[in-house]
Amino acid sequence: MTRQIDHLPPAALLQQQAEWLAAARARLLRGVGIAHRRRILDLGAGYGAVTGELVRRGGGLVAALDREVTAVSQISVAPGVCGDARVLPFANESFDLVFCQCVLLWVGDVVTPPALHGVAGAVSEIYRVLQPGGVLVALEPDYGGMIEYPPEVASRDLWLAALRRAGAEPLIGRRLPGLLTHQGFQVQTRLLDEVAPPSPLRFEFLRTLPLTDEETAVLHHIEQSTITPQLVHLPFMLVTAVR
Repeated sequence: MTRQIDHLPPAALLQQQAEWLAAARARLLRGVGIAHRRRILDLGAGYGAVTGELVRRGGGLVAALDREVTAVSQISVAPGVCGDARVLPFANESFDLVFCQCVLLWVGDVVTPPALHGVAGAVSEIYRVLQPGGVLVALEPDYGGMIEYPPEVASRDLWLAALRRAGAEPLIGRRLPGLLTHQGFQVQTRLLDEVAPPSPLRFEFLRTLPLTDEETAVLHHIEQSTITPQLVHLPFMLVTAVR
C-alpha cells in the first residue's frame, strides 16, 4: 500500500543532512550569484536548516515555504509560509532564486491528485514564480544509483521500496533535468563528486520511512555487520536551471 509521509524527520536529522551537503550547496549558490539575488524562496524549508544560510548570503528578502505548518512556524530568521510546492501561494515572477534540497523527492507522482501533476506541477509552479533570468538551485538524490560495497551492507532495495511506499520518487535525480528542460529552463547538471565515509545516521533516516517487519530485520542485520572497509555513496544531482 502506498501512502504519503505526513511528517518530517526530526530537525536534528535534517540539520545533519544540510551539513552533509554544505560544500556542494555553497558552490552552487556562489555560482548563481546569490549575493546579488533580491528575492529568494527556500522551497520545502522544513525547520529552516538552510534558511539562515540563504538569509546571510542573499542580497535581499527570503521566504521559507513548507507544507508542515508545525515546522515552518519555528523558523525565526525569515517569513514562514505554509503551502504546497505544486500550488505555490505567490504571484507570477515573485522571486529571482528558488532553492530546494531533497524536496522534489517528496513531490512524487505516485499518490498525487491528477489536478496537481506531481513533480511536473511543482516544476511548472517554480517556473511561474521565477522572474525571467531567475534560477532554480536544486540538490536531489537518485537512490537507484546507490553504490554500496561489500554486498552484505547494501540497503538500496530497502530505500527504494520504503520511499515508494511512502509516496516519494526515489529516482527524482535522473528525472529532474528532463522535466526542467521540457518546462523551458536552461539546465546545467553536476554530480556530487565526494565519497564520504558512511554515516550510521543514514539508517535513522531510513527508519523514518514505512518499513515492513522483514525489511526492519534486514536493516538490523546490515547495522550489525562488522565488515570493513565499507563504501556507501548516494548520488546527488546538483542542478541549476535558469528561466
